[in-house]
Amino acid sequence: MPSGADERWIRENYQRKLGKDSVLLLHAFDSRLTKDLHVDLQKLRCKTAFEALKFQPEIEETASRLVERIGREGPYMALHLRLEKDVWVRTGCRTGLGRGADRKIEQERASSNPRLLISRSKPTVRDRYVAGLCPLTADEISRMIKGLGTPNSTRIYWAGGEPFGGRKALEPLRARFPNLHDKWSLASAGELDGIRNKPSILAALDYIVCLKSKYFMASHGGNMANFLQDHRTYMGYGMPIKPNKKPLVHLFMKKSLHEDEIDREIKHIHTGYLNYTISLGIRNCVCSNGSMPS
Repeated sequence: MPSGADERWIRENYQRKLGKDSVLLLHAFDSRLTKDLHVDLQKLRCKTAFEALKFQPEIEETASRLVERIGREGPYMALHLRLEKDVWVRTGCRTGLGRGADRKIEQERASSNPRLLISRSKPTVRDRYVAGLCPLTADEISRMIKGLGTPNSTRIYWAGGEPFGGRKALEPLRARFPNLHDKWSLASAGELDGIRNKPSILAALDYIVCLKSKYFMASHGGNMANFLQDHRTYMGYGMPIKPNKKPLVHLFMKKSLHEDEIDREIKHIHTGYLNYTISLGIRNCVCSNGSMPS
């Protein structure tokens, strides 16, 4: 498909086949129509993405049980964490787990030769960090949500793959917020054994529990996090908490500041940033005031 393909080109080249087969799956599509589609067709895309497409009933039922358990005592917060080994390797960032862990990531990155985050300027690890291009560590996440005023009794669901470093990677978050849960801690004995090695289904459970949360924050974007933010906004579940990472990491680098000063600064750098005009990956799904399209 040409990079400049528009709605007319699609109609001229695919309308006959679409009329014959009813549904077409376009590979290497790369969302090229999203900039040019008529607003009515964009709204149809929204309804398809957020209303027509459903998970299998058994996935919905299992996720509903997890939501009921974590929400039994009231609203909960969901965090989508990007702490997996492959994320650190791709980004080339420090893990927050010490020099030994960082050295393992450097060796893995060198051997796998990823081509991500490589430019003519060849940014260093520090360059990427101060530019706000690195995933937030569990310690940074816990400091941020604490600074925003989150009580330490808040029930938090964390979604994501196995963190590099295992339980140690989550210790700073659990130390500040002991009511930290994931799908495994919420499930009854043996409840998830049949899907333990089915990552797509496990991710679907994470998706639904995050979708139904009162507050949602992602530590480093990604397709799932971006879609969740759009879906929650479309459904009226509330605005996502989006870390303003560049000033945030600059703040964390100031070692002389007292914790109370850091908390005040965290609120300050996110004032207004959390109340921006909604701009979704799927355009025209909602208006700037957050209302659903007619």
